[in-house]
Amino acid sequence: MKNYYLLLFLIITLNFNAQTTNCDEANSYLVNAYSHVKDAYEANNTSHLKYYANRSVEAFKLSKKTLKDCGCNTALNLADKSIDLLAKVENTETYEDGRFFVKRARETAKESVIEIDKCSYSNNSDIAKSDENTELSNLQNEQLALKKQQEALKLKEEQIKNKLAQQKEKELTNKKAQLILSYENAIAANIKAYNHALKVCGYNHNQQKKTISPTDMSAKSMEAIKSYYIKSLKILASNYIEELNSCDK
Repeated sequence: MKNYYLLLFLIITLNFNAQTTNCDEANSYLVNAYSHVKDAYEANNTSHLKYYANRSVEAFKLSKKTLKDCGCNTALNLADKSIDLLAKVENTETYEDGRFFVKRARETAKESVIEIDKCSYSNNSDIAKSDENTELSNLQNEQLALKKQQEALKLKEEQIKNKLAQQKEKELTNKKAQLILSYENAIAANIKAYNHALKVCGYNHNQQKKTISPTDMSAKSMEAIKSYYIKSLKILASNYIEELNSCDK
């Protein structure tokens, strides 16, 4: 789709450039035609008047093709009108008659130059507007692309945050599991040692066992886990000392 719009823009630009070139060329021919018809009007004899009138006609004819390509119909119509007027000069018999047609042709020639200038200005304005629109469109596309990049970066940032949170949660779960296992092993070792010592004592002592009901500690905080197992160890130690004291009785 981008290639299509680029190709369309290039075609439009080339057409504008070609049209502007044709208008510039037509302008040059019309200026020459106008210059010749002024020379004809300023001529002081019939021979020079007809000579410059014919030169003006030739220049007007050369301008017609480029005027068609330029699209300046008003200037083209004025060129045709000037040619018709100047064509009548050749058959006039007196200087005054010839000068009459030259005078009228001079006015239409002047108008044609004015009209071709208008067309050239209009075409140049269209090109400028086209360039401005293209630049604006490019800026808007860049802005949209930046917005999409920002949205993608924001989404990536959220994903990274979620992964980091999951990783931290996993690390905390592992730490809790290790802490619980360490306390469980310590309690089991203490119970085993206490029971062995009581057995050596030779008195009919109660076997030491965990005095706090087992519970799922993984959902607790690290501080709650420590508090739970320290309490369990204290109760276990207290019971052991109580049993040891009975050995002396």
